[in-house]
Order: sequence, then C-alpha cells, then structure tokens
Amino acid sequence: MSSIAAFYGGKSILITGATGFLGKVLMEKLFRTSPDLKVIYILVRPKAGQTLQQRVIQILNSKLFEKVKEVCPNVQEKIRAVYADLNQNDLAISKGDMQELLSCTNIVFHCAATVRFDDHLRHAVQLNVTATQKLLLMASQMPKLEAFIHISTAFSNCNLKHIDEVIYPCPVEPKKIIDSMEWLDDAIIDEITPKLIGDQPNTYTYTKALGEMVVHQEGGNLNIAIVRPSIVGATWQEPFPGWVDNVNGPSGLIIATGKGFLRALRATPMAVADVIPVDTVVNLTLAVGWYTAVHRPKSTLIYHCTSGNLNPCYWGKMGFQVLATFEKIPFERAFRRPYADLTTNTITTQYWNAVSHWAPAIIYDFYLRLTGRKPRMTKLMNRLLRTVSMLEYFVNRSWEWSTSNTEMLMSKLSPEDQRVFNFDVRQLNWLEYIENYVLGVKKYLLKEDMAGVPEAKQHLKRLRNIHYLFNTALFLIAWRLLMARSQMARNVWFFIVSFCYKFLSYFRAPSTLKV
Repeated sequence: MSSIAAFYGGKSILITGATGFLGKVLMEKLFRTSPDLKVIYILVRPKAGQTLQQRVIQILNSKLFEKVKEVCPNVQEKIRAVYADLNQNDLAISKGDMQELLSCTNIVFHCAATVRFDDHLRHAVQLNVTATQKLLLMASQMPKLEAFIHISTAFSNCNLKHIDEVIYPCPVEPKKIIDSMEWLDDAIIDEITPKLIGDQPNTYTYTKALGEMVVHQEGGNLNIAIVRPSIVGATWQEPFPGWVDNVNGPSGLIIATGKGFLRALRATPMAVADVIPVDTVVNLTLAVGWYTAVHRPKSTLIYHCTSGNLNPCYWGKMGFQVLATFEKIPFERAFRRPYADLTTNTITTQYWNAVSHWAPAIIYDFYLRLTGRKPRMTKLMNRLLRTVSMLEYFVNRSWEWSTSNTEMLMSKLSPEDQRVFNFDVRQLNWLEYIENYVLGVKKYLLKEDMAGVPEAKQHLKRLRNIHYLFNTALFLIAWRLLMARSQMARNVWFFIVSFCYKFLSYFRAPSTLKV
C-alpha cells in the first residue's frame, strides 16, 4: 500500500481555498486515495444565497467527485464546512469553530489566494499576505499539527531569470506593508503601487512573494514547506484527463481563440509555456505534506512544481496544437473562425487588434442595435484585450527553476508512491495533453455536448467560407481603388490579363489542331 495514502488515514485536515480549482482537486485526491481520513475542514463563505452545506453539496455534485463517491460513499459527512472570511483580519471564524480547528487539526494546506493580476493592492495584501499571517498564528496554537503546507507560485520571483528553491528578501518588510494598508486611502495606494511592486509585473506576484516572506519570518517552530507551481492547467490523468472549472491562464485563451474572439497575441513562439497539470501539483503537494510531517526537515523546504526544465513545451507549439484540435472538436456558436497570430511585433499585433478585433465587434454591436438588443461585443472585446495585455509578460519570457528538492522528494518515494502520487512531468505527452485540455474546456467549462460537434463543424465551415469571401471582396475593393488612382497599377493589371490570355491561347492552339 502507498505510504503517503496510509499517512493521511485518520487525519484531520484543514484546507483553505477548497472551493477553488486546486482546492477541489486536492480534496478529491485525498478522499479517493485515503477514504479513511477522519475529516477535512474547509473554510467557506456563503455565496449567492447558498448555505455552507449547499456549497459543499454543489462541489460534490461535480463530475470531479464521481469516483470519490464510489470509494467513499459517506464523503459528505467527512467534510466540515467552517464559516470564514479571509477578507477580515480575524478571519470571522466563530469561537466554537476556532476551538475545534485548533484542537483537532493535523495538517494544514493553505491554498487560498487571489489570483487576479489586476487586483487592487489592498485586497491582494489582505488575501495573500495578511490571511497567511493569521493562519500561521492559528497553526502555532494547534498542538496536534504535523505540517503546514503553503501553496505559493513559481512566479513569486519572476523578476529573476534563474530562480532557486529559496525565499528571496523583499525590498519592504511585509509587516510594514500590512500596517500601511490599514490606514492609507485607495488614492494613495494606487499612486504608490508601481513604486512598491518595482520590477514585479503585477500585485499578484508581488504579494505572493510577500506571503512567502511572512511564512519565513513567522513560521516559528512549525513544520512548514512551500510549493511553487507554475501555470496550473487542466488535469493530466486524475481523476480523468482534461477536467477544468475556471477561465484562468490557458483556459481563457483557449475559449477566446475557439470562439473566434482572440486573433492576435504578442508572444514569443519559442518562449517556454510552463504549464503544469493541476493533478501533478496536487500529487506533489500531498507528497510534500507526508515528507514534511514524517521526516521533519530542519528548515523550510521549497518545491518547484514546473515543467519547463524537464519537459518544455513552447507557446508556438501549444498554439498550433490548440488550433489543430479546434478543427476536430470545434466550439459551438463561434463568433469567427478560430485563428491566432503569435508575433513579437507590437505594430503587427496592434494592426490585428484594430482589424480583427474592433472592426467586427463594432459591426456586430451595430447589428444588435438595429435589432433592438443591447450591444455587448465592444465591451467584451475591451475586457478580453485588457486580460491578454496582462498575460503578455508571461508569454514573452522563459524562466529557469531549480528543482533539487522536488527531485530529492521523488527519490524518497517508494515505487508504489511514485505511481499513486505521480508528479514526474517527464512522462507528459504535450500533444495528447493539449488535445484533452481543449476537449475538457468544451465539456466541463463551456458545458457543450459532444453530440453537437457535427453541427459545430458545419458552422466552422460556414465561417471559413465567409472569411475567404470577405478577404476576397476586401482585396478586390482595395485593388479597384488602387487602379483608379495609379497608372502603374493599371499597367500591372493589363500585363497580368495579357499574360493570362496568351498563356491560355498557347494551350488552346494545339487542341484545335488535333481536332
């Protein structure tokens, strides 16, 4: 039997961010491989009029948990939803719930974070820094705690080209940032944000770096480890290929391209697309939890969960495979034929944005106005292009992450643990993974039935014909205007027509003689 699976048996586990993408897959894996665990505490806020229990039921009704219900029929009884709000300084946990968490918890997986690149600094600090500080304070009061695993990001130090498995110092102490957020008004924060984040691309990566420093400074004598995943994508193998439930990272780009909204991206085709499947991140995280609790390393170890060093895939190759997959399994009701131009040329991208994005959006909104409907395409396109501009930093660069600790951990696992908790990305077939990813976006994110593929293909064919017809008409109009204004253009046209006529006459003459 797997040593890691056996370790989690009988344990009381606290997971923050359990309603998020990574948190759901983490819960699923724990229940599927260690169905005899005691309880999983999840910190939850009521949402959209739902009670905590209704949110739990909604999570369990997902296809993700179908296998879990077979091996752990009483899974709902093993999830203890605790009301909490990480936006509050005291986390808004009741006294009774807090006492239960402090007295019973064995393992903490801190996955909660805001992953919005354009989040306001105050909010990003609250969720990614202050909440981490409060959870560490809670953890220091847990007598039965065996390990505290903090999920960070491989891009927390993306201002560096080579990133080691160490915590890098921050220009300003996290405590000073936390304190200043409590009394500065929004206008001043907006003004100082660019100076504070420096050469970091956004508030997300900046505050995740601050969060790591908080873990380092306030971890005390706790058994702590940090996992740094890169761009987290759909599942590779577990519980089945292609499962995804959010539009972050590649998923949003796949939807925008498949629906025909995104036509150009300023990217470096040979830059490494450091995507890591979510189940790979979960397997490493659970292995880290086991190793940290059982072997109790003398210092906080950091584990990079990345693919670029061991099994690189490039943005150009990924884009080509995504487009190839659309030909086989197109998305329904596409706005235009899927196409994407990856270029490092800013002028080319701006041209594509003007011609391929704004022009059709304006025309479509004009049509909506004529039919008495509310125009929405221009607004949607504006939001899409803003999102794409925030991603450009990451699709034009490559990084090198050292993976010594990750490789060390793999060597410590038994063959059975390596099989059950596989995080060896060298085994990943990118072409197969990307195809499953696109299929997963279609099935689980867009909720499109595979029975609609033939109709979607016909729609794609019509869009392709319209595209060719539009380009031909555009070319003929441009050529006609050019001929009307340029004698040289008329001479060229006369030459082409004369040449074609002589060429055809040459082949007609022999056939006439034979007759």
